[in-house]
Amino acid sequence: MSGERVLIVDDELSLREFLCILFERDGFVVRTAASAERALDAFDDFAPDLVISDLNMPGVDGIELLRQVKTRALKAGRDVPFVLITAYGSVSTAVAATKEGAFDYVAKPFNNDELRLTVRRALAMRELEADNVRLRAELGQRFQLGQFVGNSPKMQAVYALVRRVMGTRINCLIFGESGTGKELLARAVHFGSDRSQGPFVAVNCGAIPESLMESELFGYVKGAFTGANQNKVGVFKAAHGGTIFLDEVGEMPLSAQVKLLRVLQERKVVPVGGTAEEAVDVRIVAASNRDLQSEVVAGRFREDLYYRLNVMQIDLPPLRERAADIPVLALHFIQKFSEEYGRPMRGATPECLRLLEAYPFPGNVRELQNVIERAVALELGTVLTPSSLPERLHGSFPPAGDEGGELDFPPGGIDMEARVAAVERRYMEKALEVTGGNRTQAAKLLGITFRSFRYRLVKFGMDAGDLAEG
Repeated sequence: MSGERVLIVDDELSLREFLCILFERDGFVVRTAASAERALDAFDDFAPDLVISDLNMPGVDGIELLRQVKTRALKAGRDVPFVLITAYGSVSTAVAATKEGAFDYVAKPFNNDELRLTVRRALAMRELEADNVRLRAELGQRFQLGQFVGNSPKMQAVYALVRRVMGTRINCLIFGESGTGKELLARAVHFGSDRSQGPFVAVNCGAIPESLMESELFGYVKGAFTGANQNKVGVFKAAHGGTIFLDEVGEMPLSAQVKLLRVLQERKVVPVGGTAEEAVDVRIVAASNRDLQSEVVAGRFREDLYYRLNVMQIDLPPLRERAADIPVLALHFIQKFSEEYGRPMRGATPECLRLLEAYPFPGNVRELQNVIERAVALELGTVLTPSSLPERLHGSFPPAGDEGGELDFPPGGIDMEARVAAVERRYMEKALEVTGGNRTQAAKLLGITFRSFRYRLVKFGMDAGDLAEG
């Protein structure tokens, strides 16, 4: 966090000087002010990333300074965290100040590390909220098609193809695993076309019994069979002037496939029990999670119908093949369910997003949506954390090195300490590489204290001469 600007406000010169030295050693750019009035004079020019202020000061006190800082920051379109330093007897006042926008407070006499940690947490939260604002911005139109969200190369290819076919009336066949959003894509095709004012009718072919398939698709006339007490309009007539979506078309029985092929050829339907043909003007968008070409070879799907439906083929990639879209999708669903549940959720922590990106999501976008809905319902704070994610996501990181493979256990045994030490060293080297050599951050990544990290540096002879923190 070096280079970030901290404004320190306190009427005691000795405390200002001490805090200035403390935070300059951590790499911050520091400016001090002896009063709230002087702090406000310096605010616009210095543009601090964070303000540390004493609560009790002559003239304008810390709480009024907090209010004015928040007002100025809001006008400037910035988020400036505010940390209060308070005497023990004023803790209740400081707690009340947090309700007015203070990030946190530290009671005198404070622990240096406690104050430094509070500042780091405040700046980390500021950065997190900025990241979430950026991700929400990515939910704009250039990352979307209809209700689709994502900007991965594979999804951009899908968008480009769909935009080319929107203005036509050609039939489309969408392939994709369950949960990838085939119906959403079919709706995007419909609502982006000149048929958008007409009806969109979705039919799940796998959910209709074979005996009812024909009457559901084409309707029936009164008296066609026992129980047919009145005429019924089929889905093809209901979709007249619009689009019909045949989901899981590969589940359609052969007997219904013959009738569907005739409708596609003649653009006319005959209700069950009727004799008169009725013209229909519909666009067909079909979808399947099966390999229909294999179904054709196996004799379970008519070849002529396959080519009638598959004028334009659109392949939806599974979520595991576009993991880069997961953070934007996650923020989209957090926003959606926050509104539904009335929760003031502001986004997700980097660790939470990292777990989501690492998980393969066999249930695709539908599974991600369910995971986020559950997490929003369970989360106690205002930011989604790993603790709210299902247990199965916590074990999604692949093991490093040889530890996850088959154990090599020769007859003569092994030197277990040496092997464990080798794994530890690899993790430390990787953590230092990821953090650019910052040892404090590397220790955090490994989930150990800096003291423990420093011990291992000496143990493994890794640059043992320079052990300064950070």
